[in-house]
Amino acid sequence: MMFLSRFVRHYLLSLQFFTRIPVTGRLAEWVGFSPAMLRASAGHFPGVGWLVGGLLASLSWLLLVFLPDSVMTPLVVAALGTAAGVLLTGAFHEDGLADVADGLGGSLDRERALIIMKDSRVGAFGAIAVGLALLVKVTLLALLGHLNPELMCVALFLGHVVSRTWPLLLIRLMPHVGDAAGSKSKPLADQISGAGLLTAFIWCFGALALVLYGWDAMEFVVMDDVAQGLAAPLAGALLASGLACVMLGRWFWRRLQGFTGDCLGTTQQVCEIAFYLGLALAL
Repeated sequence: MMFLSRFVRHYLLSLQFFTRIPVTGRLAEWVGFSPAMLRASAGHFPGVGWLVGGLLASLSWLLLVFLPDSVMTPLVVAALGTAAGVLLTGAFHEDGLADVADGLGGSLDRERALIIMKDSRVGAFGAIAVGLALLVKVTLLALLGHLNPELMCVALFLGHVVSRTWPLLLIRLMPHVGDAAGSKSKPLADQISGAGLLTAFIWCFGALALVLYGWDAMEFVVMDDVAQGLAAPLAGALLASGLACVMLGRWFWRRLQGFTGDCLGTTQQVCEIAFYLGLALAL
């Protein structure tokens, strides 16, 4: 019983930190807060992806059902789903992407880049990076929706789960850099425990198993010339998102000798896009 209570509290704290979903009042008092709890809640980051991705996939499915059947429908649904995701998370990860683009794009000097990344103002590099990320995300989802509407919903759900797993490896393998005292990510940066990483992998592989089982059970056909089943396409999507995480990790190490909270948000965004791209290429 104590384990279940601790599990739920850590999950709700992760939800409170990474989304705009309200955890307030008596519920917030019961959840509590401490740096140690926030650090322990990092393992539930992919679990947040379950809720965010599940809500967006459900919204997209409803829109696909009720909107007129048109060649433009997947594009409209992808745009509305992406906008809903930004509202649901408060552009938390997009903000990190903008800061990293401004910092690493605006200066080759490590210390100067870290200073720029802490500036709340968005520069040209940041605006362009976020704009392009949203554009690529919407068009890739629309492409998947054009191939098969159910596939777009599946991609949304898994993309949000998988892309929230990879950043935890950066926490495990790299040091936190920058102004640790003023960083909102500092409680997450003292290393994620083995138990926390195991929790994250359970969330991630549980989502993959659920989708694979559900897809086979419903016997959806993605394309006429592609065999039934999603195992091979999902392997391609995982490979693409994993490679994106490795490349970002090498870039952060070369430029910063570590990571910041903004780097984690950037990793989530890029790995999500890479997941959709890998899935589309594998099909």
